[in-house]
Amino acid sequence: MNFNSYSLTKMTKDDKDTTYDLFFGPNHPGMHGNFGYVLDMVGTEINSVKPNAGQLHRGFEKLMEQRGWVQNLTLVPRICVMDPDPNEVAYCMAVEKIMNVEIPERAKYLRTITLEMSRLTSHLISIGGAGASLGLYTPMYWSMADRDRVLDMFEWLTGGRVYHIYNIPGGVRRDAPRGFFKKLNETLDYLESRIPEYDRVLFENPIIHKRLKGLGFVSKEDARKTGLSGPNLRASGNVIDIRKDAPYAAYPYLDFDVITQTGGDAFARAVQIRKEYKQTLDIIRQCIKQIPEGEVHASLGNLGMLKVTPGEAYAKVESSKGEFGYYIVSDGGLKPYRVSVRGPSLPAGFLWAQKHLPKMKIDDVAVWMGTLGICPPDFDK
Repeated sequence: MNFNSYSLTKMTKDDKDTTYDLFFGPNHPGMHGNFGYVLDMVGTEINSVKPNAGQLHRGFEKLMEQRGWVQNLTLVPRICVMDPDPNEVAYCMAVEKIMNVEIPERAKYLRTITLEMSRLTSHLISIGGAGASLGLYTPMYWSMADRDRVLDMFEWLTGGRVYHIYNIPGGVRRDAPRGFFKKLNETLDYLESRIPEYDRVLFENPIIHKRLKGLGFVSKEDARKTGLSGPNLRASGNVIDIRKDAPYAAYPYLDFDVITQTGGDAFARAVQIRKEYKQTLDIIRQCIKQIPEGEVHASLGNLGMLKVTPGEAYAKVESSKGEFGYYIVSDGGLKPYRVSVRGPSLPAGFLWAQKHLPKMKIDDVAVWMGTLGICPPDFDK
């Protein structure tokens, strides 16, 4: 007997004994953090979804209002663990706007290099995760091993592998060590040599095409209306990138185009990440070639006792997930008066979960979430 979930749904629509709740997260391997969806299920089909961020509450914004300006740099990377550096840079840029501080040219390039290195690590997780969510585990093993090479470079530059705390108000903590750029170029060459293998095993795989095409469609207009940003926005055909539209750090000096797709579905989002990954390698090479000599941070005195002049500012950056923006208010004291963070995950993880997940099969949830680039700590800040 063909007992598929759709016929089961019709037969048991009003029978409460045949429906059940399924907890997707926080310990499900397809969920990236202590966040969860409570799925109302009939068979393998989702009837309705209730996002549950209760186990994730960290209160980053209120914690930042109780700590010194520089102390907060240990908090902000945790808002998106997979791509932490954009939070550092956006926070520092807001502080620098209030203080009317211009950072040195060399620091701008070092910031851009770390931002793009962080983008590489995040995109590698996304590429590998798309495969693992569909049972293609080889690309995930590859991507995590390749990611470790970038983390090795972060460790050499900053002393940390996952959280770097490298950006500070006024620039960066220290200059790149001798030989760093040469080794970084070698790492980029290696990562680029791996792309054909990812294409062969993952992006040219008929499983990916069958499972992702048509999944989680977002139109060009809806992507903008609902506040999607980053690769999600561009995968629906919107030519929008903060690095181009409101350039910061060294991006005004770099030559790159805004990549877009027109499909608007999970496959288009996966291809968007793949193409932006290659573009990131080129951007870092430009930075290495152009970086000037000079200081790496402006003199702001004892940062541990930093007092930011009264004022308010909003600064935004283009992370691998989309727009991260920091609105900061200073009353002239040793800590922020107010902090509010605008992250990219809320529209995708809350609004589009309500639109996409009902009638979806349970085996598509992990890959749907992965292609939308959802970063759970961003939900409940």
